[in-house]
Order: sequence, then structure tokens, then C-alpha cells
Amino acid sequence: MKNIKTYILLWATQSLSALGSGMTSYALVLWLYLSSGSALRTAMLSICSYAPYVLMSIFAGTLSDRWDKKKTMLVCDLIAALSTVAVLVLIKTDSLNHWHLYLINAVNGLMNTVQQPASEVAATLLTPKEYYQKTSGMRSFSQSLNSILTPIIATALFSFAGIGVVIAVDLSTFGIAFLTLALFIKIPEVPGSDEQKESVLSASRAGLKWLKDNPLILKLILFLSCINLVASTYDAALPAMILSKANGGQTVFGIINTCVGIATLVGSVLVTFLPAPKNRVKAICTALFISMSTENFMLALGKSPIIWCVGAILGWIVIPYMNANMDVIFRSEIPTDMQGRVYSCRNTLQFFTIPIGFLLGGLLTDKVFEPFMADNTSGFWAALFGENKGSGAAMLFFVIGVIGTLICVVFTLLLRKHKWTDMDM
Repeated sequence: MKNIKTYILLWATQSLSALGSGMTSYALVLWLYLSSGSALRTAMLSICSYAPYVLMSIFAGTLSDRWDKKKTMLVCDLIAALSTVAVLVLIKTDSLNHWHLYLINAVNGLMNTVQQPASEVAATLLTPKEYYQKTSGMRSFSQSLNSILTPIIATALFSFAGIGVVIAVDLSTFGIAFLTLALFIKIPEVPGSDEQKESVLSASRAGLKWLKDNPLILKLILFLSCINLVASTYDAALPAMILSKANGGQTVFGIINTCVGIATLVGSVLVTFLPAPKNRVKAICTALFISMSTENFMLALGKSPIIWCVGAILGWIVIPYMNANMDVIFRSEIPTDMQGRVYSCRNTLQFFTIPIGFLLGGLLTDKVFEPFMADNTSGFWAALFGENKGSGAAMLFFVIGVIGTLICVVFTLLLRKHKWTDMDM
């Protein structure tokens, strides 16, 4: 651990800040859905976050390759924190409206667009190659722990003290992470970065060309893009189903999200200690197939919170394993001085389906599946998915379960000739 002590300090404080940010996002979802009752309006929070991220990522990585990584991260974090302060002020003056949140989420999404490739490169620069899988497991561990703590703490604070207190805690964690990065973290320069004189457009094209010349990475990115379409549709429909069902509500919604966190936490611990698989590509395909073919169907057909929780565990326990293997392939294959540009191109290609999925999830829930189930309160469909509000979202989970499973089968066949192992490093 002495070899990565600087990385550990950065990881720990940034993870704490991510916990605070996650609590605010979670509380805002509760606030908006409970005040509007609309899956589409709630999904718009994520759409506004991801739209600038997708549109600008391809250029942000080029700028990130040129800019000082530490200064980039600090400026982006500061602007995101100021937008959170704006939410707090609007709450205190009783002026908070839906469109305020959409605008603020768009600003945060733009900041994340620039910060994310800088953070990726910083992690690479602070980590020796032999620690890539372990540090990936550490990131999954912190994300999983945050997934456990976020719904528990956010729901408790939101219910008993209000959303303002949630935001105050968020700002406190930001302060700790910001000061640690500013005062105690030194991020090395990228070798050869001073020699990069090409224009932003030329550099972005270079990132796209690198992906075109490396079909394994490109296919994996497109695979994740399709999976993200299904996953974001899931994210849009989940609050509408759990918060609406008679045996659901805020507490059950929090418990399910906590189960997701526990599952990814366990998966992260396993990843940290598991040996490298013989074929990382096969490991990725297998993990995603297990995830897609379990949780969605158990949410769709399950009639009790216990079944939903089991589905959440089965769907998410394999995700850290998938992420770790993907991370090792990416960091090992992509040259360090190209990572900002390639990661940005990856972000555009891999994440452009997320706002589409949220939009589809909100629209299909509100305009198609909920009205359909409202007209079929008895018979075959009601027996499968329920009778009251939330049954339409359950039906949507069944549909995306079928689609997600088919996507995994198709890409497993497309990727079967690629057998990437650590011997390829």
C-alpha cells in the first residue's frame, strides 16, 4: 500500500465527496417524484446531467490532455459545489422549482464532462500498472459503500430534517476533498504532454482514430453503450415502481438501493482478492449476462420487497468484476498520453445512450405501460405485473430484461474471437 499511498488519499477523500453528492442527488429524486408523481419529470434530472456530458466529452478529453489535471479537478469541483449552494439558497427562500434542478444538473454535468477524463488520467499516473486491478477494486468498493450509505443517510436526513440538511452535509464532504486535493496531492505530469500542439478537433479525431484502429476496445465500448441504454431505462422506471406500489414506498426504495450497495460492496471485495481471469473479455460478457438476465425479471414478476432485493443483489454483485476487467484492458491498452482523448471519445460513444434511456424510461412508464396496465386491472397482465400504479413500470422491467439478455448474447458472439489476458500487456 505504500506504493499507492497518494492514490489512496485521493481515492478516500474523493469517495467521501461522492457520498455527499450522491445523497443530494438521491434526495432530489425523492423530492421531485413525491412532488410531481411523474417518472418523466424525475428522469429529466439525469437527462440534463448526461446531455452535456455526452455532447462535450469528445472535446473535453483533448483539453484535459493539455490542462493541468489537478487544477482542472479543483475548478470543476468548485463550480459544482457552487451550483449545490444555489439549490440550498432556493430551498431556504422557498423558490425551488423543477426547472431550477434541470439547469443546475446541466451545469454539474458539464463540469463532470471535463473533470472525469482528468480524474481517469490522474488515477493512472498515481498507480503502478501492477496495481490496476486492485485500485479498480478499491474504486468499486467505495462506490458500493456509497451505494449502501447513500439511501440510508439521505432517507433519514430527508425524512427527519429536510433536503437542506442533506445538501449541507454534501458541502461539508466537498470541503474535505477539495482541501485535501489542493494541499496534499501532487499529480505527475503526463510524459510528452508539452509536445502536443495539435488543434482540439485534430486531437479529438486522433482519439476516434485510435479507437477505430483498436477493434476490441471499440466493441467493448459499444457493448457498454447498449447495456447503458437498458440500465438507464431501469433507473428511470425504478422510482416509479417502488414508490408507487402498495408494498413499496420510500423505505423499501431505500432498502433496495442499499441491497445494490451491499451487492457491489461484496463484489468489490472479491475483485480485490481474486486472481486475474484467463480471458478478461469472456469475464466481462459473462458478468453482464448474469446481471441482465436476473434483476429485471425479478423486479418485473416479484410481488414482494424480498424478491426485489434478491434481484438487486444478483444483478449487481457481478458489476464490480465486470468493471475491474474492463478497467484493466482500457488502462493497459491505451497509451497514457492518449488516455484523455480516448476516454473522452469513449464517454461520448458509451454514455450517449444514457439520456436516451432515461427519456425512454420516463415516457414509456408514464405514457405507455402505466396507461396500459390501468386499462387491464384484471386477467393475464394483472396476474403477471400487478393491478395498481407501478404495475406498468414492472411490465417495462420485463421488456428491458428480454432486451438486455439478447444484447449480451449478441455481443458475446461478436467478441468470442478476442481472448485478452494479462499476457497481452
